[in-house]
Amino acid sequence: MLRDITLGQYYQVDSVIHRLDPRVKLGTTILFIISLFVFDGVGGYAAAALFLALVIRLSNVPFRFMIKGMKSIVFLLSITVVFNLFLTPGEPMFRLWKLTVTQEGVRLAVLLSIRLGFLIIGSSVMTLTTTPNQLTDGLEKMLKPLNKLKVPVHEIAMMMSIALRFIPILMEETDKIMKAQLARCADFESGNLIKKAKSLVPLLVPLFISAFRRANDLAMAMEARCYRGGEHRTKMKPLQYEKRDYIAYLIVLCYLVAGVILGKLLPVLLGTVLA
Repeated sequence: MLRDITLGQYYQVDSVIHRLDPRVKLGTTILFIISLFVFDGVGGYAAAALFLALVIRLSNVPFRFMIKGMKSIVFLLSITVVFNLFLTPGEPMFRLWKLTVTQEGVRLAVLLSIRLGFLIIGSSVMTLTTTPNQLTDGLEKMLKPLNKLKVPVHEIAMMMSIALRFIPILMEETDKIMKAQLARCADFESGNLIKKAKSLVPLLVPLFISAFRRANDLAMAMEARCYRGGEHRTKMKPLQYEKRDYIAYLIVLCYLVAGVILGKLLPVLLGTVLA
């Protein structure tokens, strides 16, 4: 299960998406996530699905590898669906014991499931096609105007990039520790909830120790290389927009317009056809 987490990993392959400016990918991902919460209808989500499919196709990242990250949120997705099915007021459809499933609950559960799935896959596309160094440079460049407000932009970008890069490292470390504990007859599955929580202690303690050790080693390495933050630092490869980056912005704009139009017109068209 831990190996299935793709967020934070980089998939090295040559593609149009890989060659885009990191600022384009960051901005596009943010706009895509916002659109998922703004769009509220079949038309908007259909536009989001087509846009996401196009990006995945252009990224040359295998779709099977990309959807592996969905396995890690199955439990969260199940909780979301159950709560929305039974706790959303509206017109009843049927009853299960003392719980009532409503039409509004089914609709909200489906939309939230799609929204959460698209959000995870869309974020994974960005990390799979962008190296941590590119993410740092792109985020720092986007937030550069905040330097005038004395905001430590470079340090913030560096921390976020390191945190994102450490996700797959910590997941791999957790997998190794779990296998070592299982080889020593540790049991993480049986028992009630309290017993399962207690069984995680032998897993969490060495994981925290390993994480602090890695953080300390990283800090010492940065200090040994005279790292002093973003002040007076230069870039070996300064970021510059190219023609493909402007085309990418245009495609994103078309997606947003199409999502808004389809979200408003498709229900009207469906209502007219059904009538």
